[in-house]
Amino acid sequence: MTAADVTAGRVSPRPIPTALLGACLALVAIGVLAFVVGLASDADTAWRAFHVNYLYWGALAQGAICLSASFVLVGARWPGPLRHLAESLGAWVPLTVVFFLIGFLGRESVYSPWLHGPPPGKEGYLSAGRLFWMDLGILVWLAGVSVAYLYYSFRPALGGVAAAGGGSGLLRTWASNWQGDDAERERCGRKLQVLAPIVCLSFTFGWSFIAFDQVMSLTPTWFSNLFGAYFAWGGYLSAVCATALLAILHQRSLGFEGQITKDRLHDLGKMIFAFSIFWMYLFFSQYLVIWYGNLPEETQFLDARLGSQFMVDKSGINELQLSQTWAMEFFWERLKEPYAKLSMVVWACCWIVPFWVLLGQRPKRMPVILGSVSAISLFGFWLERNVLVWPSLVPTDTLAFLGFVQVGIAAGFLGAFALVFLIFSRRLPSLPAPQKS
Repeated sequence: MTAADVTAGRVSPRPIPTALLGACLALVAIGVLAFVVGLASDADTAWRAFHVNYLYWGALAQGAICLSASFVLVGARWPGPLRHLAESLGAWVPLTVVFFLIGFLGRESVYSPWLHGPPPGKEGYLSAGRLFWMDLGILVWLAGVSVAYLYYSFRPALGGVAAAGGGSGLLRTWASNWQGDDAERERCGRKLQVLAPIVCLSFTFGWSFIAFDQVMSLTPTWFSNLFGAYFAWGGYLSAVCATALLAILHQRSLGFEGQITKDRLHDLGKMIFAFSIFWMYLFFSQYLVIWYGNLPEETQFLDARLGSQFMVDKSGINELQLSQTWAMEFFWERLKEPYAKLSMVVWACCWIVPFWVLLGQRPKRMPVILGSVSAISLFGFWLERNVLVWPSLVPTDTLAFLGFVQVGIAAGFLGAFALVFLIFSRRLPSLPAPQKS
């Protein structure tokens, strides 16, 4: 490691640009206003929009910590500053606990399909008390291991703070009892090797149970063992897309000069390309088994989102009609069913666009193309979270997730998430000792 590398790894707090700070605060204000207006005019809609966005950003933030842990776990050296960039997204994780506690106040609006009458045989599991304490325990555990992981990841860069005896708040606390650069790098490296697999396993199992409890339970007579993995993987892939987008936006930022190379963008592009295929594979693995089983208690969830075109009911259809079920006229007619078109948009954003656009080598290395695909995928996963929740609660209205209250709450979460990222990434170093690609 050269002296320049060590210097690049030093903490260097920077102010948040006034325009960005103002935009974030404005979005947060819109979100708070929309939520208050929603509670006064249509509490069900407000709580459901809150629920969707808390899940979306919570899974993305935890997925970002898992992404960084994945790099450590396999000994990847190519990410360079991208690892700390992903970790800064994970600063949101402790707030997920807070938003869960707030969201539980709206349980009458969100968990209404089972709250006062769970299906026979599920009374013990589908209870408000069990859900609250179990999910709270999971989120607190995830927050704890995530903060510990961030501490040991960023601490080696705090030597300057320790030597100067300066800093404030989090910086001074994390730099206390400094033992020297070499000793800290060695000690924190060992801790990260232990924490990385714990973070990955905790994310996988933790968010699988969150998905079971807070999404799958909204259709209480439906079940799928694979749904938890599918939901958690969506959060992980969202984190990869967010990291790629932020890397491109930081190309000319102070300290990142020459660090966001085409090789690193190419590697991120390969991850988005491959992981989008795996996301679709997880969905298709669920769909195929449910389709050929054709049991009402299994098909209901997909039928409410994809429409009967993809879950053909053979009753009342003769052989000629059945042979024409994939004819274009029949196909478009079935797409008029609630949420069917929206589900097709999700497929396009999260799988079709990443697959076909990033199929070659050159698009993965081009910031404009990779950034556009990442933004489209992030939007697609926000739509997907809406598609997973709203049809269970408002089965006939495709546009139930749109409106001033719903969009305003989403904007508020976006502003708050961006603000947390900006504060954390500008107080702590965004650059580890870089490994040039």
